[in-house]
Amino acid sequence: MYLVHKGMWMTKSWMVRAERNGRLFDAFKEKAVVAIGWPALGDLSQAKSRKAISDALGKVYAGAKPQSQAMAAGQLHRFVNEMAPGDMVVTYDPSRRVYLVGEISSAYRHDTSIDPEDTQVRSARWHGEVSRDLLSVESRNSLGSISTLFRLSNEVAAELKKALSGNISPPTDITAPIGEAAEDDVFENMASRAHEFIKDKVNALSWEEMQELVAGLLRSLGYKTRVSEVGPDRGKDIVASPDGFGFEAPRIVVEVKHRKGAMGAPEVRSFLGGRHPQDKGLYVSTGGFTREARYEAERANIPTALMDLDDLVKSLLEQYDKLDLETQQLIPLKRIFIPAWS
Repeated sequence: MYLVHKGMWMTKSWMVRAERNGRLFDAFKEKAVVAIGWPALGDLSQAKSRKAISDALGKVYAGAKPQSQAMAAGQLHRFVNEMAPGDMVVTYDPSRRVYLVGEISSAYRHDTSIDPEDTQVRSARWHGEVSRDLLSVESRNSLGSISTLFRLSNEVAAELKKALSGNISPPTDITAPIGEAAEDDVFENMASRAHEFIKDKVNALSWEEMQELVAGLLRSLGYKTRVSEVGPDRGKDIVASPDGFGFEAPRIVVEVKHRKGAMGAPEVRSFLGGRHPQDKGLYVSTGGFTREARYEAERANIPTALMDLDDLVKSLLEQYDKLDLETQQLIPLKRIFIPAWS
């Protein structure tokens, strides 16, 4: 359905999640699609109403909670029957903290070739990527919902388009309240939004602070660390080991890259060059990694872990109570309590 405003046809705007942790982001981008799940439903082309979809869900997913089924029916109805070619569509890569912006370019179809778990598909024409850093805190908060699919406000859509055009400056304040979530799982929504805002805070650290944060995280795991001085680091920023000198195993050699661009295979190869057979490698990149870089790490001669910003924050939260005071002060966090529902 299109809305008329001052003689112009106004399209709708949608967020479609690329699965948990952005698992399908690359597939969405490369295959020019968006897709959602509930594969057991099969083809929904003849389900022309929300009730028809709800009835199908009730038969196929009979064991699901009624509220979960109602939410799923709403999202599927929107995807199958309300979306239209020309509508703006957005998806998110949490590891690189970028939104992919484009428009719907086809009718709904059932397609098992994209992913076996996400078979409800629409084609998309992608226009470009927008860094989360360019958006206001209000837009970041609005985009933080955990829903698989939801409609964007006109204000958020306009800000994304403005950022895509390059006619926008990053906000100076990245702190915002998490807000009240209008979802089935209130806690999961709050946690998801808080996680993204913590990533914003971590990403705002200087390179030296980021290096100290990674070193502090390793210390919380029981290692002693040596941090390289500012300047040419010859492929290592931190060395962590039980004795602090690198004589005792395991000896973990760490490279920290704090920049927007994703690290590729050449950077990973360069890092691995010169490593000793007994070393372990940890490559931290707040800009994420390409698929080729991850493949390079998987086939490395020494055990090598790649840690993007999302992984770093997850580890930070898991270890936060064990961090030393100096490291906690880099990212001060406050624990909150909310009611539990039985």
